[in-house]
Amino acid sequence: MEPKELLKTLIEIIGQIQTDSELECPPLTGATKPIGAVPEFDSKVWPVATTILATQIDVPIPDDVNIFIDETTKEPRSLDEIAVFVCELQKKQGEKKAAA
Repeated sequence: MEPKELLKTLIEIIGQIQTDSELECPPLTGATKPIGAVPEFDSKVWPVATTILATQIDVPIPDDVNIFIDETTKEPRSLDEIAVFVCELQKKQGEKKAAA
């Protein structure tokens, strides 16, 4: 999956979570950092969004991986950064499967 496709899927998932939670959803773009920009998008919601994403794109995302926070900088990621990160994760998993 390409980052552009993944970005579109992420935007749909976050929008749907906000709608289902009856919460406001600001306009989402690749530059949006869901943590801080999306109302009540916090550590209770991140795992839900990650699980929905993993299911929709059929890529396992380990429970100990927070796609919304950069592990190195501890800063929130933008939706573009998340899309690239998940694509890299998918690529690594594909390489592991090929090597097995």
